[in-house]
Amino acid sequence: MTTITTKPISPAVVQWGEVFGVLGKAIRCGSWIPQLTGTVTTITRKTMTRTSLPVRPNAFPSRLLGYALRWWRDARGMSLREVAEAIRMDHSHLAKLERGERPIQPYMVPDLDRLYTADGQLMAFHTAITHLDQIRASTLGMASPIHGKDEDMERRRLLQLAAATAGLGALGAAGEPVRQLLDLSLDHESRSIEEWELAVAAHLYGLRTRPAAQVRDDLVVDLMTAQRQLDRTPIQDKAEIQRVIAALSTLHANTLTRLGDHGAALRWWRTARVAAHESGDLQLELGIYATETGHANYGQRDPLSTLHLIQGAQQIAGTTHSLGLALVTCSEAKTLALLGRHDEACRALNRTSDLLEAEPPPPSIMPNYWQAGQLPFAENLVHTYAGNEAKASEAKDRSLVVLGVTGDQQYTSILQLHDALCTVLNGGTDQGIQRAGTVINALPAVQRSNMIMETGRKLLRAVPIDRRDRPAVGEFRELLALPPATSA
Repeated sequence: MTTITTKPISPAVVQWGEVFGVLGKAIRCGSWIPQLTGTVTTITRKTMTRTSLPVRPNAFPSRLLGYALRWWRDARGMSLREVAEAIRMDHSHLAKLERGERPIQPYMVPDLDRLYTADGQLMAFHTAITHLDQIRASTLGMASPIHGKDEDMERRRLLQLAAATAGLGALGAAGEPVRQLLDLSLDHESRSIEEWELAVAAHLYGLRTRPAAQVRDDLVVDLMTAQRQLDRTPIQDKAEIQRVIAALSTLHANTLTRLGDHGAALRWWRTARVAAHESGDLQLELGIYATETGHANYGQRDPLSTLHLIQGAQQIAGTTHSLGLALVTCSEAKTLALLGRHDEACRALNRTSDLLEAEPPPPSIMPNYWQAGQLPFAENLVHTYAGNEAKASEAKDRSLVVLGVTGDQQYTSILQLHDALCTVLNGGTDQGIQRAGTVINALPAVQRSNMIMETGRKLLRAVPIDRRDRPAVGEFRELLALPPATSA
């Protein structure tokens, strides 16, 4: 078993072996940054040390090549099973290749290059990374640089790697993993808060308009950069960077929920809450509780556990009217509706409306995230589960007006599925199931988020037992059994 040791380290220095060895896993499930962010309290209050991650020097080519394979598969909108079937490989083995847990045999590369229509770019990338690994072995085989002249030497080594990659050429779009890593390792300048706020806004726009897998990869790079900036920021100035990390972590958890990676999402929600708490921004912390509990209802937590988390957030909020308290109460209404407690859900909606009447201001970071039509969407959900088609339809119309501004098409599809669910709850099994099937079939595979598919599964569970053998129900069940391409 590898021993993990604790030692002082210059936050400005990132070892290539460590970066490449960890980034493949970090990009997939976000397991690195929560550990680093979780050391904020330790860094500011105790020892100024941090735990280094175990490094497997030979993992460099496998991890980076695995990341490239995943990039191309996502770009082609293919699932793991589709690719594995095409190249006659077990999908679990292909998943290990993408995670860097198994080396990619050279004979596999031409087949994957043809499948992804990479026009030789994947083969060139394989050649480039093999060569980069030879350079890494010869130039980075010494102890970790810590200060001054050693840090400059490290930068020169990184530039050697960049030059080697450029010299091999023909990397095309797949050079993006190398570009991001080089940018992360060579950029030692701190960003201003205004620059970070623009970056957060760009990620939010991406979350609403692009496939979640693409957004996830970009978010991880900025989270790593923000963490490094936090490490070298004076204690008295850390609060603003912690707010940035809280916002980025919130978006990352949201993205992972859309991809169905619930374990990683739960860790990122916690990271977001801890960062917001450390920043001292109560409204941001409450907003994160609200969005976490709202997303939890899509297969991430059972409703009773979600309700318990909501009640804890309400205790933190106190009785003062605020947007944070309104958002948490809005999540309470949706969770109560899922539990069949419709009268309580309606009362929670009324409390939310009362709290919002005063138009309380949102947190200054990512304000459009906290004011995105949560109340009309919640009203639609509550009335849907109560089977009240008239009120659900009226709330849907108001929600669609907001979605026309935010552009988050995922929720448009969910609202359409709510229509179908309400029909099923009112006895129209075939009609509702067929309508739901039409909604999902109209979506490209990369847009079938976990949240959309989980809404479909809820609809399927609402079908009375004595009607579940109908042909339309069977066809819909088969449709839901197909995993979204980006979450495989």
